[in-house]
Amino acid sequence: MDFKIQWFPGHMTKAKRMMETQLKLVDVVIEMLDARIPRSSTNPMLLEMLGNKPKLVALNKIDMADSAETDTWLQIFKNNGLTVVKVDCATGKGVKQLISAVQEIAKPVNEKWAKKGVKNRPIRVMIVGVPNVGKSTLINRLVGKNKVIAADRPGVTRGQQWITIAKGLELLDTPGVLWPKFDDPEIGFCLAVTGAIKEDVFDREQAVMLLLERLKTNYSKEISEKYGIEILETDSVEDISRKIAAARGCLKTGGVPDIEKVIQLVLRDFRTGRLGRFTLDKPDRK
Repeated sequence: MDFKIQWFPGHMTKAKRMMETQLKLVDVVIEMLDARIPRSSTNPMLLEMLGNKPKLVALNKIDMADSAETDTWLQIFKNNGLTVVKVDCATGKGVKQLISAVQEIAKPVNEKWAKKGVKNRPIRVMIVGVPNVGKSTLINRLVGKNKVIAADRPGVTRGQQWITIAKGLELLDTPGVLWPKFDDPEIGFCLAVTGAIKEDVFDREQAVMLLLERLKTNYSKEISEKYGIEILETDSVEDISRKIAAARGCLKTGGVPDIEKVIQLVLRDFRTGRLGRFTLDKPDRK
């Protein structure tokens, strides 16, 4: 795969420095991962910054991921000694379990403060993750009303704020942080098609063609049923895109396929889950 992304926005560098400062103030870190790309949405910089601080993994967007693959990833995380909770912040699924997991993992911290004579100290939690993974949506769920701006595009959360909620938790929201360069083009591809990266920094047509190739290999039946097309073993991704164009009326004058409209359609359907439940990061890939 030769999928390239040329970028590292200045605000990401600033966010990394800010995160390193704020980590000193919190007891537990929740790293939110996209269940469709658990490996690619993991931030390798975070491990360096965390040290021995307790970390919990919130595997978000489970209703958009392949359930069998999600269960496999869940076991992988557990085998690596991590506490992991499946959530779907859009519907609130798993949020109560996440709160319980935070309280459980923070017990040693509470015991430490109790020995010092400090009672009823709130557990301070930091939620981190790549852009558009669902951090603000989770906080909205925890608070119970939309005090934090959340939108389905990267880069919406700009500032930082503490939010006190019930059950003795204090949350600190932070902007999503990406690492400076994508040494693995697979990671760049996964982050691009799931919406963690702004579309002006990668080739959208290349990304969608790679996505269709991946989906043809692993989820051909679902794509056929969604778009009402027949996918042959010999079909190229260009053939598939032309079939989608014809089936969905993405045509220019004279019946010429409008590939730009197909790109928009496939990206939107994939990112919203309307295309089906897919996992791009396969557990057996090293």
